[in-house]
Amino acid sequence: MQLRFVGCGDAFGSGGRLNTCFHVSGQQANLLIDCGATSLPALQRYGISRNDIDLILITHFHADHFGGVPFLLLEAQCSRRKRPLVIAGPHGIDLRLTRLMEAMFENSTLNKQHFELSVIGLDPGVPHVFGEVTVTPYPVVHGDSGGPFYAYRVEAEGRSIAYSGDTQWTDSLIAAGRDADLFISEAYTYERATKSHLSLKTLETHLPQINPKRVVLTHMSDEMLHKLNTISHLAAQDGMIIEL
Repeated sequence: MQLRFVGCGDAFGSGGRLNTCFHVSGQQANLLIDCGATSLPALQRYGISRNDIDLILITHFHADHFGGVPFLLLEAQCSRRKRPLVIAGPHGIDLRLTRLMEAMFENSTLNKQHFELSVIGLDPGVPHVFGEVTVTPYPVVHGDSGGPFYAYRVEAEGRSIAYSGDTQWTDSLIAAGRDADLFISEAYTYERATKSHLSLKTLETHLPQINPKRVVLTHMSDEMLHKLNTISHLAAQDGMIIEL
């Protein structure tokens, strides 16, 4: 199984990086974790078949994590996709998706789908099974709009991947990431405290409690990107592949 960073940037494209989108693939798993506005061209760039994706997990409803979904659905419709697709995320995702589709492609929600589409709200702290993939959402803290906000733990093919989503420090990240094979964490700043986001130094104080086998940093600001040559953790890059 592998994870590819289709996009690992923040909302502002710091460092020229694309919006958040991770592709997890293996013998039984084929899913996206987040689908920011730039995801469709990025998936095309890396030769990832969109119509083979079974599941899209959304951490929250900010455009750099959610704004690419209408483009994928429109392409799926135009390409006559037949494979069922599940889009899952915080409760309210069905209404949010409808509003987003209509804002971006008016009357698109009136079209009859050529494929089965399920849009599912997930309960926090409850494991949800999608085929051979088990997903557990954990509530995190990321401001007053665009939520609810989730971190995810994804288990498939004997491996575990945890992703912090966008959040300031919250103890739910310990449960989400504990002993994971891969913990992907935002590190928006180096040490400067910022509302709704993690700094690297804050993350490092809690890593012994999380105890992941591997850590990869993502969603970094320009400030953080300028310090990458001074840190010991692996930092994500667009297109980077992690084998699990």
